[in-house]
Amino acid sequence: MDNEPNESAEPRKAGEMPLPGGDFRMFISKLGFQALISLGMLENPVTKKTEKNLDFARMVIDDLRMIRDYTKGNLNADEASHLGKIISDLQFHFVNATRSDGGA
Repeated sequence: MDNEPNESAEPRKAGEMPLPGGDFRMFISKLGFQALISLGMLENPVTKKTEKNLDFARMVIDDLRMIRDYTKGNLNADEASHLGKIISDLQFHFVNATRSDGGA
C-alpha cells in the first residue's frame, strides 16, 4: 500500500510542503500579517527581529483598501466582512504606532 505513511521516512520540511493558494481570505490575512510585522507588532520570521517600517505598513493598508474598493460587490458577505475588519484593525494599530513614534 503505497499511500500509507512510512514511519522510517524523515519528516518533510515546511519548504517541501505545498502552500495553499487561491483562497481570498487567506490572501487578505497574509497581507494583514505583513502589515502587522511592519507595524512592529509581530516578529519578522526572516530577521527574527521586531522592527517598525511605517511606510511599508501604510502601503499594505492602502493596498488592502484598494482591493476593497475594486472588489466591492464581487465578494460574498464573509469575505467583505473579513477584509473590512482587517483594514479597520490595521488602521487602528497604524494610528497608535504613529502616535508612539511622534506622529510619523
